[in-house]
This record gives sequence, C-alpha cells and structure tokens, in this order.
Amino acid sequence: MKSILMVTTIPETLQAFILPFAKHFRTQGWRVDGMASKIFSNAQCLQNFDYVWDVEWSRNPLDLQNLLLAPRVIQQVVQQEKYDIVHVHTPVAAFVTRYALRNIPQLQHKPKVVYTAHGFHFYRGGKPLKNAIFLNLEKLAGRWTDYLVVINREDEEAAKHHKLVSPKRIYYMPGIGVDLKQYSSDSISSSEVMQIREELGLAPQTQMLLSIAELILRKRPQDILKAFAHLNKSNTLLAFAGNGPLLNDMQQLAKELNVADKVRFLGLRKDIPILISAAVATVIASEQEGLPRCVMESMSMGVPVIGTEIRGTQDLLKDGCGFLVKVGDVVSLSKAMAYVLNNPLEARIVGQRARERITQYDVNHITELHSALYAQALGAKNGAELINYRQN
Repeated sequence: MKSILMVTTIPETLQAFILPFAKHFRTQGWRVDGMASKIFSNAQCLQNFDYVWDVEWSRNPLDLQNLLLAPRVIQQVVQQEKYDIVHVHTPVAAFVTRYALRNIPQLQHKPKVVYTAHGFHFYRGGKPLKNAIFLNLEKLAGRWTDYLVVINREDEEAAKHHKLVSPKRIYYMPGIGVDLKQYSSDSISSSEVMQIREELGLAPQTQMLLSIAELILRKRPQDILKAFAHLNKSNTLLAFAGNGPLLNDMQQLAKELNVADKVRFLGLRKDIPILISAAVATVIASEQEGLPRCVMESMSMGVPVIGTEIRGTQDLLKDGCGFLVKVGDVVSLSKAMAYVLNNPLEARIVGQRARERITQYDVNHITELHSALYAQALGAKNGAELINYRQN
C-alpha cells in the first residue's frame, strides 16, 4: 500500500484545501495521514484521514521555537510510518518538516518530499529586507526538497530564476483546485438568494458588493471600505465575509466614513456560494496572495471580480476575465465598483468569460496532476502526463 503524509501548519488549512486530495487518494487505496497543530480538535480531519498527528508549532515563520520540538516529532513519525511521500504546505509546516527530514538516511526509507508553495513570502513589491530573508530560507529549504509545486506564474519564474531546486523538479499547477459543482450558479436557487437578501435587509433594487477574506493587513480591507464610501451611491451595500484582528478597526472606520448603515460584517460563513450569487461583484484588495480561492470561487459562479494587480490574482483575471487595479489605489478601486454597478450587462459578460477560463482550475484536474506527480516521484511511467502539462 502506498502512503502519504500531508502536512500544514493548522488543521483549518487541511480542511479548507487538502481534504479533496485526501479523499481521492484513499479511494485509490493509499494510506493518507494528516499532520498539523491541534489537529485532533478538527472533526473533518479526523474523519477524512486514516490517521492524524499533532505537532506543536506557531504560525509565525520566524519563530525559532518551531525548530526546537517539532522536528523530533516529525522524524519519529516519518521513520515509524515509512511514508512514501510527505507533501508539505504553508510556510511553517513546509520549512520545519523539510528541516526535520533533511538528514534521514536513504537506508531508513526516506520519503520523497513535495512542497506546494501557496505563495512565496518574497514577491514583487515586497519589502526588501523581508524578501531577502524569506528568499534565503527558501533557498536553504530547497536543498531538502524533491519536488516544488508553484501555483502562479510569478512564483514559477522566481523559483527558476533563483534556482530554489533544479528546474526539472519545479512544477506549475493552476492552484489546488476549486469544486466547480459546488461553486456553480446552477446549484443555487432563487429562493436561497432571496433568503440571504432578506437576512441582510436588502431592498429589491439594492446591489451588493461582497468581500470574502480574513480581515488582516495584507488583505487591505480598509481600501475596499474607503473605495465603497467614495462611491457615495444609494441602493448599494458592501458585505464582508470573514473575521480577523481588523474587525473592530473596520467597524470604526465604517462609522467615520458615514457608511456604517450600508456595510455588513458577516463573520465566518458556510454559505459562500449563495452569498456570491447574491452579489453583483466580489472585491479583493490584497497586496500579497498565492492564488486566491475567493477569486476562483466567484469566477466559477460567473460573478465578476475586482482585484489588485498582484501575482495569482493577475493570472486569474487577465485577458478581460475581471477588473484589475493597482494595490492601494482607492480611487481606481472605487471607479471599478462604479463601473460594475452601472453596467450590469458588461459585468455579466466579464463574469461569463471568467467562468469559461476557470475550468482549468477544477479540483478534479488538479487531482490528476497530483496523481501524475506522485507517480513520477515514485518512479512510475504514468508521470508523463504532468511533464507534458508543465511544458505547455
């Protein structure tokens, strides 16, 4: 039986992004285990992995405490279970796990280590010192990496330019997938949309803009709020789906901008497809992303996206598949909002164009690419499919 250990810093990441892969490979007869901090508290992980392992680390990639206890636990688990593949995600989990496995001798059944970079912490426009630190950390960890998967073209270019690993072992995949059946306008009824609108107190003529993101600094939610206030347009509402440390500041800013009555802070939601269906557009103003899932979800449902000109988001929205503005340009962001609100037909055309593009990001397609990569890592001949895709 083939076996794989899937590792992230926190179990919520496994739940949100990795479970489709765990389910698929279990159906193929693999043993699939998961590892994260406090994973035993996550019911979905307990249900969908064969076994789970708890490891102690923090989400701060520069916290040296991460290198004290976790490596020993990881070494013991991997040597004991003799995994064929260890697939790591997210900065802390990826670095610490690769560090822990760097010196396991081949005679002790050393697994193949696959690292999916969900967006390097160094990027165009980033602070020079921070970029230098994280670039050198990635260079160091590249020595302990068998295969590097990147999910946007800027990271692919950077990985090759800086020779993080051999170019032959760098693979571009279009994200980690979106479920096109779940995120489909055909799966949402008009009654469900009406119920959401009633919950939010929307009049029939009111148009809603939606932001789906954690309220944290790099997502720049304050830019969205300021741009919305700049609209000064009646019969509009802005909804934020997500929690985060900036919630109180955002609520105060809405009051200061005199738009508190036209803004809703919804917190964490489990009905994102319905919320997207109820919106005329979704908005993301981040300064740093890998390949934002919320953009893919909106595209999948044919709802136009307003985003910033950064890696990942640009990959998705280029060629007229969305509306792009510069990071921090509140005026342009507001103009894009106004255009979508004032030109519903043109906005729908953009949304439909995006819907056609997103098919290559389907989770089933990404799962096939993972299967090909794992086959290549383990020496099977059917890894050729991934090579062809990478070269195209």
